[in-house]
Amino acid sequence: MSLEKLPLNFLVWWPVLAFLVVICLPRDRAPSHYRGWALALSVPPVFVSLYLVALFAQAGWGAKAGEPFTVFAPWFAVGQLSVTYALFVDGLSLPLIALTTVLTTLVILYSNITDRAREYYALFLLLEVGMLGTFLAVDFFLFYVYWEISLVPMYFIIGIWGGSNREYAAIKFFLYTLVGSVAMLLAFIWIYLVVPQKTLLFINDIPGQTSLLAQTAPAVRAFPGLALCAWWGIFLAFAIKVPTWPFHTWLPDAHTEAPTGGSVILAGILLKMGGYGIFRILLPILPEQSYQMRYVLLLMAVVGVVYGAFVAMAQQDLKKLIAYSSVNHMGYVMMGIASAAAVLYPGATGPQIEAAKTATAGAIYQMFAHGLLTSGLFLLVGVIYDRTHTRDLQMFGGLGQNLPEYAGYFRLFVFGSLGLPGLAGFVAEFLVFMGCFSSDQPGEGIFRMGSVIAGLGIVVTAAFLLWTIQRVLLGPLNPRWARLPDIELRERIPLLVLGVLSLVFGLLPNLLLGSMNSYLQDLPTYLPAEATRPPISGRR
Repeated sequence: MSLEKLPLNFLVWWPVLAFLVVICLPRDRAPSHYRGWALALSVPPVFVSLYLVALFAQAGWGAKAGEPFTVFAPWFAVGQLSVTYALFVDGLSLPLIALTTVLTTLVILYSNITDRAREYYALFLLLEVGMLGTFLAVDFFLFYVYWEISLVPMYFIIGIWGGSNREYAAIKFFLYTLVGSVAMLLAFIWIYLVVPQKTLLFINDIPGQTSLLAQTAPAVRAFPGLALCAWWGIFLAFAIKVPTWPFHTWLPDAHTEAPTGGSVILAGILLKMGGYGIFRILLPILPEQSYQMRYVLLLMAVVGVVYGAFVAMAQQDLKKLIAYSSVNHMGYVMMGIASAAAVLYPGATGPQIEAAKTATAGAIYQMFAHGLLTSGLFLLVGVIYDRTHTRDLQMFGGLGQNLPEYAGYFRLFVFGSLGLPGLAGFVAEFLVFMGCFSSDQPGEGIFRMGSVIAGLGIVVTAAFLLWTIQRVLLGPLNPRWARLPDIELRERIPLLVLGVLSLVFGLLPNLLLGSMNSYLQDLPTYLPAEATRPPISGRR
């Protein structure tokens, strides 16, 4: 194996080794012993992911930048079925890979679990296996294996170390995700059966290998009803994970009951696996069906933005408030996805394609920015809960007087989440709205109307987040919290890293936007050239 093939193999196998090392440590050690081992073993993937980022940036983030690192080898074959061990990285997946490695390390550093600490830290390393594998695998069988691996550790993290209602939340999370996974599996089995050249690869970037991308759209045209069912099967799995309205109802329970570290990874990474799957798999493989469902996607997005904001405003539990704010913020990702789907028809106009690229860039940026900002907010909830053992907003007030450092971080991440210019969230939301507003076909105004309605969500988001600052930090201090200690080192480092990254990517957006160029250029090519179906509206 050449040295160029090592980085991707390292990213998926090192966390496996780290998990085995930690889980095999003796039982009778102090919790800090297990955390120290897990922390040390979580650091090497951070450096490998940053090494890849540096090499990609040096290569200009071109479409061919990831080719030297691509791993492809036969795994097993049964009849016509040939499963490959295929790993690939590009500008769409690499930022999420880097975010995964960084957040895993920060969560382990932050955590202060004393009950069954060995198993707790080992499960986070196993969870990293599933997350990194999902972003790297490009053979559907391998992708599905990693997708399912990520489900199991989070189930146990919620179910063992969660709150008083943890069993219900863990089972609900597991069942929702499993239903979506089964639907996706059935859809892919059908797609595999109808394509002429049997393959499970879903990218075109492996030289000499056939992929599903060019085959699926022509192959499924003879079965329009089944093709739409397949689209819904794949979409269901990813929509549940995003989560988009109305498939979001597992999220508030899972977030509220999960330990702080679980909430951070859930919001920071697991939700992004859904958006990534739609961009990487659903839109390229079933472009015509995605186009047909563009208004459904837009409706889900707009309702998610507005509904999530209003429901968040009604919450008295600080953690549940932030959980519903994730429904609101991931609605912006769905707006970008809807805009991307809107150009997947023959003869899409140049301005419409450029608008869709803008919205898509904003959606991908939003996944990254949300991973930074909402992770910071969940860490802050954990900090205050560890000291007060309550998340009831009515119990707080005036904390800014006694906890100045905590108040500073709280304001930073709240303002970032409401889209303050200079922080990463503003760039993402600006691009999404700018692109979505102009994604209509000539003579139509559905996307424009949806963007205007979603703008109401921004206003409500600002209102409930500012109200949250008022209820937590301002006003008279509750005498019960007069002696609360401010942030300590294990809490300061993760918050500082996330805060600095939010500021850097807010002020220097090209650091991330440059990575998306190759994916954005491929967007209008997903519809095969032989597709001659006119736009549904009949207008051009």
